Amino acid sequence: MQKFSTQPHISDRELTLSRLIKAPREKVFRAWTEPELIKQWFAPRPWTVARAKTDVRPGGSNLIVMQNPDGEEFPASGVYLEVVRNELLVITDAYTEAWLPSEKPFMTTILTFEEADGNTKYTARARHWNVKDRKEHEKMGFHEGWSQCTDQLAELVLKL
Repeated sequence: MQKFSTQPHISDRELTLSRLIKAPREKVFRAWTEPELIKQWFAPRPWTVARAKTDVRPGGSNLIVMQNPDGEEFPASGVYLEVVRNELLVITDAYTEAWLPSEKPFMTTILTFEEADGNTKYTARARHWNVKDRKEHEKMGFHEGWSQCTDQLAELVLKL
């Protein structure tokens, strides 16, 4: 079975965030896969996560419902394409669940968790279907939002 490439790859359709998190990769992976942990860090404050559901296996679905300060909800669903415990998650919004196509695929997220002297080299890649979507995601605040969420993730895993 061919694996998704996890080599550094920058293209006109990709946004990337990489960070050293001072925690073992098992904890960082847990924070990405356990619904109760996802609820604690996934949305940039003052937003929150109202609900999270995961079925972490290739073909399994996830649902994360973010909520803005006014109470408006923004659901995001997807399907896991590849799961390597404590090393790799590949998730796409091209499907909602059970291989049902979504109305508008936006991106595939590739998350790597690399061992780094007891810490985790964490890399998140958002690969978009086209340049327009990548630019839209950038305008929406990818760098600021994902950076803030990664800070929140790093804070949480210190407590685990």
